[in-house]
Amino acid sequence: MKARRLLLAACGMVVLLVGRVGRAGEVPAESHPFQNPDLPAEERITNLLSLMTIDEKVACLSTNSGVPRLGVPGTRHVEGLHGLALGGPAQWGGRGRPAQPTTIFPQSIGLGETWDAALIKRVAAVEGYETRYAVQSEKINRGGLVVRAPNADLGRDPRWGRTEECYGEDAFLNGTLVGAFVHGLQGDDPRYWQAVSLMKHFLANSNEDGRIRTSSDFDERLLREYYARPFQRGVEAGSRAFMAAYNAYNAVPCSVHPMLRAMAVNEWGQDGIICTDAGAYRFLVNEFKYVPDAAHAAEACVKAGITQFLDRQADGVNEALAKKLLSEADLDEALRRTFRVVLKLGVLDPAERVPYAKIGRDGEPEPWLGEKHRALARLATQKSIVLLKNRRDLLPLDAAKVKSIAVIGRYANEVCLDWYSGTPPYTVTPLEGIRARAGAGAKVDFAADNTDGAAAKLARESEVAIVCVGNHPTGDAGWEKSARDDYGKEAVDRKSISLPDEELIKQVFAANRRTIVVLVSSFPYAINWTQENIPAILHLTHGSQELGRGLADVLFGDVNPAGRLGQTWPKSLDQLPPMMDYDLRHGRTYQYFKGEPLYPFGFGLSYTTFRYTKLAVNGKTVAPDGAVDVTVTVKNSGARDGEEVVQLYAEFPASKVERPQRALCGFVRVPVAAGREAQVTLRVPAASLAYWNVAQHAWTVEPGPVRLRVGGSSADLARTATVTVTAPRN
Repeated sequence: MKARRLLLAACGMVVLLVGRVGRAGEVPAESHPFQNPDLPAEERITNLLSLMTIDEKVACLSTNSGVPRLGVPGTRHVEGLHGLALGGPAQWGGRGRPAQPTTIFPQSIGLGETWDAALIKRVAAVEGYETRYAVQSEKINRGGLVVRAPNADLGRDPRWGRTEECYGEDAFLNGTLVGAFVHGLQGDDPRYWQAVSLMKHFLANSNEDGRIRTSSDFDERLLREYYARPFQRGVEAGSRAFMAAYNAYNAVPCSVHPMLRAMAVNEWGQDGIICTDAGAYRFLVNEFKYVPDAAHAAEACVKAGITQFLDRQADGVNEALAKKLLSEADLDEALRRTFRVVLKLGVLDPAERVPYAKIGRDGEPEPWLGEKHRALARLATQKSIVLLKNRRDLLPLDAAKVKSIAVIGRYANEVCLDWYSGTPPYTVTPLEGIRARAGAGAKVDFAADNTDGAAAKLARESEVAIVCVGNHPTGDAGWEKSARDDYGKEAVDRKSISLPDEELIKQVFAANRRTIVVLVSSFPYAINWTQENIPAILHLTHGSQELGRGLADVLFGDVNPAGRLGQTWPKSLDQLPPMMDYDLRHGRTYQYFKGEPLYPFGFGLSYTTFRYTKLAVNGKTVAPDGAVDVTVTVKNSGARDGEEVVQLYAEFPASKVERPQRALCGFVRVPVAAGREAQVTLRVPAASLAYWNVAQHAWTVEPGPVRLRVGGSSADLARTATVTVTAPRN
């Protein structure tokens, strides 16, 4: 039971935090140099460390960096993958204090399907604001200012149980959105942060089964070019916090891996928090057998670069100190990095100095109850929806003409929350959204399933049938359990990517050929029969409080869908390498996929059509330290206004090393009115085309031709231009 409780908190499982946390302007009466905001940060930290006892230093290696005796408030951790989580979904509501509602957006994989970095920044900014509000409001006074988000891991395999937490399978897409999230959450102030973005899980953590003892094995090029890249982009965007993964990389557990210092700290300049996952330092002893005891585990973690433990670390650290495995100087070095982050939050500075100190004060109404945050949740839901098929323009529905609609399936009348969801102030189900949009003139009826032929009868009696099917994001079961093989979550990988609900779809379709399938899922599904037979298919993810309204907006054409898939959807598991094969070159992701997928990376349809014309580059050659501007004209050749996600890929036909078949190197989501054109320019720095040169242990921009291809998905690249990277000047 003790181990289970530990794992329930793992990597930010719903954490209910009680007690007061830091507020700007709250300082003790006694004055110390560390309280002076005009002193250099390092001088302030040095003074603070000099005043702390050894016991206080050991205590500060936890996720609560407070020193009550000195008036240093604890910043603490909270979850926030797609909205601030203060209590989580209903099944966790009885653990500690009651759940506190906050604005909840679509799951991260759905946010990734927006392909909209500006939107992701806005979503994260709302979450950061609500994080500050919850901490500083007298009414709520709850949570923490270190937010465990985003998840910068990559969805390299659709069986990964935590696919819902990432943005997709591509390092460039994920890295761009990770950077946008970091910017939004932390804010734009040059000195202070609104909240801290703590990325997880560093790195190559994309299997759940056995994660506390398995090793993710691959070469140095994949480390640099793929698995580490989104984390590096996050650091470049300003994040100074991340969580080390449970798993090992090439047989060395990530929580003690030399890359923490050698790459993240020394190369990238990540000079802030690095924390373990819950239980990780104990797993060094009892799972990996990497060290003999807790004292040596504590030593290995701190010396590798860990600054915070998600465990009860005191006994192990104290024993390591007693055995002289660790020194007080080792603790000081770790705490210095944590306190750099604390200073950025401004919790030790006068309130008038800190632009975020007023949030939640003076009776400000709860922001999650306001229209601004509700509207953004609806917008994010709209933009996340992917149109997978639309034969004979069955969609959008005309509310003025459709008088009877059958809404079918469990997920038609439910908004499911996942392990890391917060609790929304309200939810709108698909059934509720469709009923509201269809209006009083239409009959909208519901059947959960086809028990006793109910769904087929309803479909037969209706003009159109909408079937909502998918996965349950908590597996419909307890910890490390799942009700179906196609379900996945933390600690459970999927064993199947087939959709059992296709049987229900077949029964409904037999009764009504005007059937629309709405796949509400956290993962790709091999819906081969559905794709072949059903005239219209939409995909969106769980969690959004505005799920039903956002879906109805698209179904009835108030919004033209423009979401794009962030993963390759295979036709079957036979197209994939074994789950634990982390070498992408064996057929993973669109970059190396062998065969024809069900849906390619970047795929998504619209209610209008787009044509790409007039591709131009600003030169036939580019220097290794230069950049190429790729300009393309996109015409909306249909009758509806819409948005197109312009995607730019690079190919390396003459490379002397193995490169991807193609690699995303630019994208932008742009509105184009019906019959109009938009000119889009994407800048590609030559440095972004580099590969990792193992012999030189450095990035190398390879001289030679590069094909730059632009279009609407990785498999639909309408225009091509070739530029030549010149040799570096001597």
